[in-house]
Amino acid sequence: MPSPSRGAPALTWEIEDGIAVVVLDCKDQPVNTISRAVKDEFRACFETLANDPSVQAMAFFSGKPENFIAGADIEEFVKLTSAAEAERLSADGQDMLDQVARFPKPVAAGIQGACLGGGFEFALACRYRVASNHPKTQIGLPEIQLGILPGAGGCQRLPRLVGARAALDMILAGKAERAEKAFRLGMVDELVPPSILRSITIAAARRMAGGWRPKRRRVGGFFGWLLDGNPLGRMLVFRAARKQLEEKTGGHYPAPFAALEAVEYGLRHGMLEGFKREAQLFGQLAVTDVSRKLVQIFFATNALKKDRGVDGAPAPVAVQRLGIVGSGFMGSGIAGTAVAQATVDVRMKDSDLTRVAGGLRAAQAILDDRLKRRRITKYEHVRLVALLSGGDSFAGFSRAELTIEAVFEEVAVKQQVLREFEAATPDGAVFASNTSTIPITSIAEAARVPERVIGMHFFSPVAKMPLLEVIPGERTAPGVVSTAVAFGRRMGKTVIVVKDTPGFWVNRILAPYANEIGHLLAEGASIETIDGMAVRFGFPVGPVTLLDEVGLDVAEKVAHVMLAAYGDRLQPTAGVAALVKAGRLGRKSGRGFYEYSGGKKRGVDPSAYELLGVHPNGGPRPAEVLQRLVLGILNEAARAVGEGVVRSPRDGDIGAIFGFGFPPFRGGPLRHADDLGAARLVADLERLAERLGPRFAPCEVLQDLARRNAKFYP
Repeated sequence: MPSPSRGAPALTWEIEDGIAVVVLDCKDQPVNTISRAVKDEFRACFETLANDPSVQAMAFFSGKPENFIAGADIEEFVKLTSAAEAERLSADGQDMLDQVARFPKPVAAGIQGACLGGGFEFALACRYRVASNHPKTQIGLPEIQLGILPGAGGCQRLPRLVGARAALDMILAGKAERAEKAFRLGMVDELVPPSILRSITIAAARRMAGGWRPKRRRVGGFFGWLLDGNPLGRMLVFRAARKQLEEKTGGHYPAPFAALEAVEYGLRHGMLEGFKREAQLFGQLAVTDVSRKLVQIFFATNALKKDRGVDGAPAPVAVQRLGIVGSGFMGSGIAGTAVAQATVDVRMKDSDLTRVAGGLRAAQAILDDRLKRRRITKYEHVRLVALLSGGDSFAGFSRAELTIEAVFEEVAVKQQVLREFEAATPDGAVFASNTSTIPITSIAEAARVPERVIGMHFFSPVAKMPLLEVIPGERTAPGVVSTAVAFGRRMGKTVIVVKDTPGFWVNRILAPYANEIGHLLAEGASIETIDGMAVRFGFPVGPVTLLDEVGLDVAEKVAHVMLAAYGDRLQPTAGVAALVKAGRLGRKSGRGFYEYSGGKKRGVDPSAYELLGVHPNGGPRPAEVLQRLVLGILNEAARAVGEGVVRSPRDGDIGAIFGFGFPPFRGGPLRHADDLGAARLVADLERLAERLGPRFAPCEVLQDLARRNAKFYP
């Protein structure tokens, strides 16, 4: 018979035939985290069980069905004020897990749900790991995404378990793996269905108590040994990893380099010395501005996950069936992503069946890619593909709780689709437009029930871009807003609710950034210089490449909408229009500013300069090129915030980071503006305006902040 339950509030245990079954459940919290109080409970628990002669082994579980341990308590982390304090925190975590690793009785961990950061470091300290194949089971070390490194032994234990290559692949990218891949990599010892996780973990603990020791085979065979199992091979691995980091980060993110050093140092000097170096590097990283900015983004995205979009909005409608009108690039992308992420029935419609067939193939390609990457099984693939269907009429749309149109970017076309939709569907269904610039209120003028019309602006390519702008029209019902926000999250998107104005948020603040390309080219700047300076600032790609990726025809339409709405300060140059007229639409047509072959960018197309009537002859200094590109974004972002386009600076920064890749380590355009200071921004903009014209005139919002010596963030 089990002994009576005992223990502290978070940790409880009972003894079953010599096996201590320990359960962690942080009460009144949605997930388990390792706080200072929980660490104290861990120490007390392990000390008690070590001294209990009736205990032969331990089996450790979470009391939460979809979460093992999400990691350390980030709230405590942000209170650190010095590198020394952060180093002590890391060393304290290492000491606690060393107590687990040196526990005199074998410990088996039964993992279901998120097992991340400090949670996985705890599991690594256990002698045996069993994971369930529950879809919520994710295992990894994401600390790099917060600008720090795994500081409780992860940089030492994981390389010794799975080899340097696999460990670096996970640590340096901050990746979390599904249970199936974690098992293949050797991160866990067994993979079982959720129904038997408890019994299998207890059985493993009992076998170890009887003297059994797990035998682990390193993944990769002889070739793996050549690279992971000897100093010369590891030197090659570390050299290649460092080169990749330099190319990927541009030197803006110190954490991956520090993590690489911690792994390399530990494998060269031994685990104890590795722990010390790991803690030192953690301490240095924890108080950097980069880490602070990334943690702010983490808190902001978490807060957005709990936001319904409108204060007091009713609970969202559960979308089980999705209609999509338009089976082109965007429509098929929305369809494939909705099936893959939200597992909903999707019905597509287009004007003829040939287009529908193409859209269904493109949507299925998203599922095919997931199968290829082993993110879904072949059985899941078959089941998900069966959720896709289509036709040339609205047949089946009457059963859809939500329909998204992704047709041509013309208000008349969208209004006609809306009329046809309303004629074929009941009044309770939601109609969403995927417009990138057209105000939703304008589209809804054609609606019989405008309360159910809303904007859902996805970004291209839908499967990869993480942002969704939800745009309520003047008469959109609050329940429709909460439904659109909730479904966007089910699709895996970070959702911001924005005001119904032309261009919304992302395209609005991008307009001056894109327009400045033409001015710079006309003054003799090269395409390579313009893109290169933006990448050096921290953008993933430069603005010229971005236009090619979006499509120059799309960019031209957006530019006309912005000009009509906001006047001469967003006046585009004729460059994009000239390329579009010549049939050069960017990547999708194989030629734009750049040439493309086999889906890859091959370099600048020299004939683009001829079509534009410009010649690269040096142009403005590179520093001025960058200043003009960035200040245009900051000025327009400040103006749009003043107009209430986003509900808060937080939403604006998240939109810019996830919508077009504003450098995360800079915190977003509004945090970056705060860092530079409004007075400096106003002075720089006034100098540019005096020389280049009123498009650089500082907006009233920045001028007011400068006068008051105030900031966007408190």
